[in-house]
Amino acid sequence: MSQPIHTRYRHGILLKIAYDGRSYSGLAIQDNANTIAGELQRAIRAIDPGASSVRVCSRTDAGVHAREQYVAFDTDQRISNRGWLLGISGNLPADIAVLSAADVRPAFRPSNHARSKTYSYLVLQGTIRDPFLEQRSWRVFDRLNHSRMRAEAQSLIGTHDFRAFRGRNDFRTNTVRTIFSVELECLADQPRVLRLRVNGTAFLYHMMRIITGTLVDVGRGRCSPGAIARALDSGDRCDLGVTAPAAGLYLDEIALEEYGTNEWPYHLDGASEETLQEVSLTVN
Repeated sequence: MSQPIHTRYRHGILLKIAYDGRSYSGLAIQDNANTIAGELQRAIRAIDPGASSVRVCSRTDAGVHAREQYVAFDTDQRISNRGWLLGISGNLPADIAVLSAADVRPAFRPSNHARSKTYSYLVLQGTIRDPFLEQRSWRVFDRLNHSRMRAEAQSLIGTHDFRAFRGRNDFRTNTVRTIFSVELECLADQPRVLRLRVNGTAFLYHMMRIITGTLVDVGRGRCSPGAIARALDSGDRCDLGVTAPAAGLYLDEIALEEYGTNEWPYHLDGASEETLQEVSLTVN
């Protein structure tokens, strides 16, 4: 059992953020590199120079996007969550957005409270480019057998040792993960876009990209069916397909054990029309 972390700060803040990862060297702060967390920390310290370093929930690589990500920091400043959200947003570039802010205890680490994560990957099928999906999808020229890919994906579901599904820089000794669901479908409004969506407890470094590359290789006939089952059994990366590019990968959702209190903006599910109008006026 880990020991409690002692902090001198009086307040903890949990931010839910989204970002387009095309211009960044990943989420985590790096020396001499432009990162999502680096931009967030700069924006936070423009308001409170004494704020702590940011603590991220799930690291993403260079070029990877997020529709939902969590970042926490500590402060001694007594500022409303509305104030934090609007103030930080005013100091961020347009490709990073703060979606909400909530109170948490000081030293709260969102990575320690993640119950599951959902990633999606977009594959653009065909030779014709889509300018709105450049660096936001993987364009594959080959014809893909979707039925074969769906059948292959079923081997992922359950609790397995995914040691074969990690990049060479992942040295973790515990490589057992649980995959709850896998969905593979063409988008209704964009039939050329094939979306792979995977929900699981956690993911290894490059795991989602290796899963995607393997399914695509099975779909275009470069990997024989059963590749995933063989790799789960052997633990050998060579049994799998290519590693898909980072650009098509999205962190869609993180389920936390707790989301803090006093969240702003208010949770609007089921809100009355009057409440929606009031919140809209407040935001504007």
